[in-house]
Amino acid sequence: NFASSLIKYYTTYCSKLTFMLLLNYLARKGSEAGLVAGLTMSVSWDTLESCASLEQPINRLIFNRHLTCHSLRHRKMLETVVDVDHVLKARTIREFDERYTSVMFGYKSCLDYYQEASPNYKLPRTTVPILCLNAADDPFSPKHALPVALAKRLPNVALLVTSHGGHIGYLEGLYPRGEGYMDRLFGQFIQAAFDHPGDLKGACSIKEEILD
Repeated sequence: NFASSLIKYYTTYCSKLTFMLLLNYLARKGSEAGLVAGLTMSVSWDTLESCASLEQPINRLIFNRHLTCHSLRHRKMLETVVDVDHVLKARTIREFDERYTSVMFGYKSCLDYYQEASPNYKLPRTTVPILCLNAADDPFSPKHALPVALAKRLPNVALLVTSHGGHIGYLEGLYPRGEGYMDRLFGQFIQAAFDHPGDLKGACSIKEEILD
């Protein structure tokens, strides 16, 4: 059925950028989003804080050196928009975004791009029930940047933070195979969203009354 197809899609094909786009869409559209509910995983809530985390020595060594691979594959196309040679000299995610991402998408500066991309600033404008899964040890979304206090005040948002899980990981067992924690959690939430939409909305209303 449709719910089963969604479960397979979410746990197989979605990335953190997909989830950031989803949150920004839900915030922009509000009650007109046309969705029953939303769920996210390993979202970089504050892009500036994510960059600062990835610029730490170990993270910089592991992640930053792969930044220019995409640019090299599409050099001819990109040469009409950006200075590819300048982009290829980028050594951090921040430099890459300054020279490539912000220019490619028409932002005045890298900081403007980060402000626009960060979902935490827009989360209060969402209206549908949203389940957000993050790990405290995710280098792309450091623990101190998670919007825990904000989520507590929002009747439609549940932010679930696990001690471990890394970035889009959540593996279990010595030899992790088959269904894991993330698969079970998302599967249950998607099924509940279709089977009991009224209960989800009701739970949001109850929480809102308590907060008021």
